[in-house]
Amino acid sequence: QVQLVESGGGSVQAGGSLSLSCAASGNSIMSNCMGWFRQAPGKEREGVAAINSDGSSRYADSVKGRFTISKDNAKNTLYLQMNSLKPEDTAMYYCAAVCTFYTCGYCYIRARYNYWGQGIQVTVSS
Repeated sequence: QVQLVESGGGSVQAGGSLSLSCAASGNSIMSNCMGWFRQAPGKEREGVAAINSDGSSRYADSVKGRFTISKDNAKNTLYLQMNSLKPEDTAMYYCAAVCTFYTCGYCYIRARYNYWGQGIQVTVSS
């Protein structure tokens, strides 16, 4: 049974930092495609960052240079370091994992991951 559990969200002032974690359980999760998404009230879910099995990563233009995705296979944990936060980063953040039948890039663009966390709130005040 695969489970993804996010932690580390909260409230911060603009310009501040937060670090999200996603603890994963289940076989071979960390060797598969993984990503972070977010959804703000009244808006569609959007991809934030993704990391492939080989460790290569990609980011949404809106977070490039501010956010960093990483993973620790030994700890079965996916991370998202968020710096220089802006009010427009306020959203529910979700981690996602495992991409079957598609490339990692397609899964990220189309949000076609097999497993999703329950989400965690990030609020950035001005």
